[in-house]
Amino acid sequence: MTLATDCTAYAAPPPDALPKSAVRHPLLRAFWVTLLAVCVVSLPNLTDPFIRHDDYPALFGEADLFWNKTLHEGRWLNYIWHLRGIETPAWLNFAVYQILWALLAAALAVAAMGREGHPWFIAALSLFILGSAPATLISLWFNTLIPGLAVVTLYAVLGCGLSQRSLRALLPIFVIISFWAYPTYSLILLAVCLMRTRERSLGDLMGLVTLFICSFAVAVLLTYAVNWHVHGVFGVPLADWRNAAPAGDLKGMITNLAVVKDTFELLLAVGSYNFLPAAYFHIGLLLIATCVLIKRAPGEALYLHAGLWVGMALMVLQALKLGVVVPARAFSFAWLYYAVIVVRATALLSESPTLAGRLMRNLTLLVALSYLLQTFLHYTQHRPWQAETSMVGATLREIDPVIERPVLVYGDVLTLDSAKAAHLQSDLALSFRMQQLTGHRVVLCHSAPKACLEISDSRQAEGLPAALKMEVQANRGKILLKGPSM
Repeated sequence: MTLATDCTAYAAPPPDALPKSAVRHPLLRAFWVTLLAVCVVSLPNLTDPFIRHDDYPALFGEADLFWNKTLHEGRWLNYIWHLRGIETPAWLNFAVYQILWALLAAALAVAAMGREGHPWFIAALSLFILGSAPATLISLWFNTLIPGLAVVTLYAVLGCGLSQRSLRALLPIFVIISFWAYPTYSLILLAVCLMRTRERSLGDLMGLVTLFICSFAVAVLLTYAVNWHVHGVFGVPLADWRNAAPAGDLKGMITNLAVVKDTFELLLAVGSYNFLPAAYFHIGLLLIATCVLIKRAPGEALYLHAGLWVGMALMVLQALKLGVVVPARAFSFAWLYYAVIVVRATALLSESPTLAGRLMRNLTLLVALSYLLQTFLHYTQHRPWQAETSMVGATLREIDPVIERPVLVYGDVLTLDSAKAAHLQSDLALSFRMQQLTGHRVVLCHSAPKACLEISDSRQAEGLPAALKMEVQANRGKILLKGPSM
């Protein structure tokens, strides 16, 4: 990277050189930046968004299919969302989710930099947050997570205007509600409170962390109580498919240290898009930014790292106690703290014209823009699956427009080239996808062979038209879905 001759120049004009109109309504200005950015990076997924198999019940509003997650995950807010009685198209739901995410990123940036913060740094931080790899992963459950993200976004927006006292008074309520959508959302709420604190002290920090931990504990206990009242189980037992190894004593927790290791290895892989040197780069940049904060704003460094490591401690405790790898998508809060620490350090170094400030601004832009590009590329991975299933759906509508016959699929759907590219987690994705596109009932013969045989025999015995058939086939080195045929 070649710097200009005047390497100490600001990347943007200093605040006192800006017209007053440039510092008014910082949230609105930041939101327009993030909205434009999220529209661009979401283009591959906007018109026909890819949906994870267990997110389809939220699209269809089928609460019965989501009911087990109230027991095994405590997602009561999401269950209520399933009862809304209105089915909206997937593209609209994804657009709403991404707009909320753009607004949240903008609000967090304004909360971190202050309403009088430099517009350049607010925009840079907004884009830095927007490129979060964990957030990109979790966005594929957009139908389910809209209400939870709306709750967190509302709190962040309030954080741009409400007093510190009012924010903390509202924290317990928002923690409980957001916990019933996705547990780690509450860590973003804590970040808002930490960033909005101006008069910092160790006592104040301990009080805020205590308030958060108590609120989190109340959310857990309320979830247990609701499950006991509804399901007759005081707790949130993990589903069998997670293959959990809960630790009943210290020895069990020591055994589960391997699970903690796997969790963080997965996080580094996802956070660097499987390019390990990038993971080391982020760790190094975090350390440098932390040193800058410790030197120039030690109170701020203490608050931000307290929030980061409280969240990390909860993730480690979950892995140790439950014996399951925590998915990388649960670490959106970690990228948020990382982004704030880096950009706040950059802003502090830029208070005077120095080479260090310019280098940090360049690095900030490099990370923000490169991760937005990675987000765009990530959404393109699902296009082959969407295109292949759309073609199958069009053929189904042509052959059986009145939906008289079921569809039998032979072969393992997960071996399809398009399924591998999209990283499908279950072959049920095909069944739900066809329901979305055509309304046909699809039976997967690879995982339910008896059901396929019974359908074929019963329709033949009753003189009904034969079921339509599709098959996973190899063709010139490619694994494709052939059919439907009679």
